[in-house]
Amino acid sequence: MRAENFDFIGNLSAMWAVFLGAILATAGGLAATQLEWYFDRRRRAQHAAQFFGEVLTTLRYILEIAHETYGRGDPFGPITMRMLRSAKREIDVYDRNRETLYDLHDAALRARIHTLILRINTPLDGVFDANDEIRVIETQLKSPDFPPAHREDAQARVARLILIREAGYGFTMETAQKIQATVRELEPLAKHSFDGLGREPA
Repeated sequence: MRAENFDFIGNLSAMWAVFLGAILATAGGLAATQLEWYFDRRRRAQHAAQFFGEVLTTLRYILEIAHETYGRGDPFGPITMRMLRSAKREIDVYDRNRETLYDLHDAALRARIHTLILRINTPLDGVFDANDEIRVIETQLKSPDFPPAHREDAQARVARLILIREAGYGFTMETAQKIQATVRELEPLAKHSFDGLGREPA
């Protein structure tokens, strides 16, 4: 066998070594990218679970305080309404960060969280609207210039609005009872317990 044949075999071996090295490098790069993507996805899911767990827990505690004040004196007095507006601001925080919801991989859980917020927010808006209208009509009724012929209609309107406000409040509080179960679903993803969050230390 001639010497150039051995050179060809040697070159072929070197080519295979380069080719195999390129394949291994590419595979290693892909594996590293996939691994990085996997851990990044898990990290974002954990952060999302922590965020929504905190928002929902805070919302729950605010609504509990609102219900406590509701049971004392004027049900829809200034303190109760302030607490309900605080709950609304917590919902606004959720709305501003709603895209983060898609970092949670469980589509059913995402739907439950979003539906829960909607079922609290919609009647809460109704409470504010009815309450504002009641205050306006009551102020008008106190005016000596209010037409006597319209007084009965205005009083009937106030009575209907009071029922609407009560119904909206009741539905809000009924839905709020479901917050804790959703928070419990988020805890394994968040790797964190939300018990005691927002509570004053004993």
